[in-house]
Amino acid sequence: MGALIPMSMGKVLGGGSSINVMIWARGHKTDWDYFASEAGDPAWSYDSILDIYRRIENWQGMPDPVRRGRDGLLYITPPIDPNPVAVAMLDAATELGIPVFDDQNGSMMEGPGGAAYFNLRIRDGRRQSIFRSYTFPLMNQPNLTVLPGTLVTRIIIEQGTATGVECRLNGRSHRFHTSQEVILSLGAVNTPKVLMQSGIGDAEMLASLGIPLVQHLPGVGANFQDHVMVSSCIWEYPEPIVPHDNGGEVSIFAKSMPELDSPDIQLLQIQFPVPTPELVARYAIPAGSWGIFPALLRPRSVGRLRLTGAQPEDPILIDSQFLSDPADLIALRRCVEQVREVGNARALRRFVKREVMPTALSPAAMDNFIRDGVTTIWHQSCTAKMGRDNMSVVDAHLKVYGINRLRVADASVMPRVPLANTMAPSVIIGEQAGRAIATEYRI
Repeated sequence: MGALIPMSMGKVLGGGSSINVMIWARGHKTDWDYFASEAGDPAWSYDSILDIYRRIENWQGMPDPVRRGRDGLLYITPPIDPNPVAVAMLDAATELGIPVFDDQNGSMMEGPGGAAYFNLRIRDGRRQSIFRSYTFPLMNQPNLTVLPGTLVTRIIIEQGTATGVECRLNGRSHRFHTSQEVILSLGAVNTPKVLMQSGIGDAEMLASLGIPLVQHLPGVGANFQDHVMVSSCIWEYPEPIVPHDNGGEVSIFAKSMPELDSPDIQLLQIQFPVPTPELVARYAIPAGSWGIFPALLRPRSVGRLRLTGAQPEDPILIDSQFLSDPADLIALRRCVEQVREVGNARALRRFVKREVMPTALSPAAMDNFIRDGVTTIWHQSCTAKMGRDNMSVVDAHLKVYGINRLRVADASVMPRVPLANTMAPSVIIGEQAGRAIATEYRI
C-alpha cells in the first residue's frame, strides 16, 4: 500500500506482555489443528493444546472444566466492572443476531464466531506480565541469570553445532557458551535478524551482504504475517466516560464470507479514539469519543524481513506487504460495514452523540478510509515457521533445520498468524519447547 507503518515492541523484561493490552486470547481450534498438520505432529493439535491451557491457567470466570483450568500460575479474568459501552456492545450483538458467549476462549473458539468479553491478565488492577508469572519467582535460583540491556548479536556455530551466543553488554562484547543448546526467543523480528546475522538464511541474500553462509534456509525472514486493523471507527459520547482497565473489553469474531471454515475478521471495542495521523488530518475527532477497531485476522498478504547490512546495528527492513492482496481490502471493507452496523445499533444509541467516522461513504471513499486507517495490531509472526516444506525453518520440536543444538521458541515459528492476540499462543510455544527439552534431556 506504500505507507510507512510504525511497529514497536516491548524492550523490557516480559516483552510485549509488559506493555500490551493484557488480552489473553488462545486462538481458534482451526489454528492449532493447522499447526499440527504443518508440523506433522499431533502434539500441536487443538486437543493437545487444551491440556496445556488447562494446566497453566487460573481462570476466574464461568467454570468450564472441559476447556479451562483453575489451578495454574497464570491468573486470567473477565472484566470485573465492564465499561457501560462494553455491556451495550454485547446487547447490540444480541440485537443483530450475533451469539453472545460467556467466555471468549471457550466453545466460541471452536465455531463460526460470536461476541464475548475479553479474557484479561489483570489482577487487583495490576498488569500480570508473563515474566512476572513465570520467571520472577525463580530469580534467586543459582542456575538462572537475567541480563537486562543485553543485545544478542550472533549465534556461535562450530561445525554445524550451536555452541553459544555473542552479546553486547555495557558497550563490550561478550561470549556465552552452552553445555547443551541455544534457544532463541527474540520475537518475530529479531529472531530472524540474529539467524541471518549468524549465516542462517537465504544464501543469495546473505552473499549480497558478505555474510558467510552456514545453513541455507530461505524461509528465514519470509512468511511475515500480522493482524491489521483500521484505526478506527469512532462515535462521539454525549457525555464522556472515563476509560478504565485495559481500555477495551469486548470483541466480536465474524466471517467476511459465509463459506469460510472459521472467523477471519474481528470487531474490537475501544474506550477512546486512536486514529492514525492520516485520519486525524481528514476528520475532526473529539477527545470524548469511543470506537470499534475493524480487524483482519486471516490476511492473505504476506511480507518479508531483510537485513540492510551485516552489522548488528544495521536496521532490519520490514516489508509487511499490508493489503497487497486485494482480498484483504475486501474483507476489511466488510468488517467496517459490520462495525458501523454494531456501533449504530439501538443498544448503543445512548452513548452516541454522532458518528464521527467513517459515516456512510462511497465504495472508493471507503477504500481510502481503510487505507488511511490501516495499522498493525502488533501480532508480528511466522518469520521462522514450523513445518516440513522447503520454506520451513524449524521442525515440530522447534529445532532449526541443519543446525545442531539450536531451537527457536517465539511467535516466529507460527506457520500462520492465529485468530488471537499472540501472547497466549506464544506461551504455548514456550511450554512446548520446555516439554521437548525435558523429554530429550530426561529432565
